[in-house]
Amino acid sequence: MGSNLKTAPQEKILRACYEALFYAWGPQHWWPARTRFEVIVGAYLTQNTSWTNVEHVLRRLRGAGLLSVAGIRRTALPELESLIRSAGYFRQKAQRLKTFVAFLDEHYGGSVNRMFAQTTEKLRVELLALNGVGPETADSILLYTGNHPVFVVDAYTRRILERHGIVTANARYEEIRWLLEHALSNFEHALSNEVPTPPATPRLTNAMVKINPIHRPSLMSTSRRSNLVQIYNEMHGLIVGVGKHYCLKSHPRCDECPLQRFLPKPS
Repeated sequence: MGSNLKTAPQEKILRACYEALFYAWGPQHWWPARTRFEVIVGAYLTQNTSWTNVEHVLRRLRGAGLLSVAGIRRTALPELESLIRSAGYFRQKAQRLKTFVAFLDEHYGGSVNRMFAQTTEKLRVELLALNGVGPETADSILLYTGNHPVFVVDAYTRRILERHGIVTANARYEEIRWLLEHALSNFEHALSNEVPTPPATPRLTNAMVKINPIHRPSLMSTSRRSNLVQIYNEMHGLIVGVGKHYCLKSHPRCDECPLQRFLPKPS
């Protein structure tokens, strides 16, 4: 990869971070949804808004019987805009959902399962070609809906890795994704086909504070996955936990953070 990343020592740190967080906090239950298509809709809606707003919209769509491919297909654009208004950028998002369903109909006969049967590389290119789908949204759909082994890089990931000296401020999305995938795909638990199981009562060490999982268990978050996909899934959820509770944008709580011991030593 490019010169913005170092590899071997950083990979060891990333694996150690995963073990420390998973041992302390346990499974984070990403992504909360009842169906594959609900995950896709959520990935679109969560752009530039809070998950609380997304949950409200998903409940409205579900209550109206429209949280399905057929439901989005048959809903007139103005009605769809009204239903998702509280998610923000509702006109753009409604059109993007319509665009996705049209893509699914044209290329895969309206079948989400048929779409996810494609190779990761092929489907990622197709998703990125859709209006409103950037790398984070495409990878969220691939990982959380399709169980494809890609790591989702979000703002929390970049912030935490920058502060720990693992990437630089100008590191590209694909570089960060490659580093995390490379580190975690070589993880001993992945190679031994065993996801580490946290103790019944997680051990809290140093400044570690038990936090609740970001989401409650759901049909999708507890669905069967490959070992590597599960590790990517958990790592992203754990990173979000650190970003929301400790690695804050303006006033980071480094002294209380469970990853504090992995920070670079002052020179």
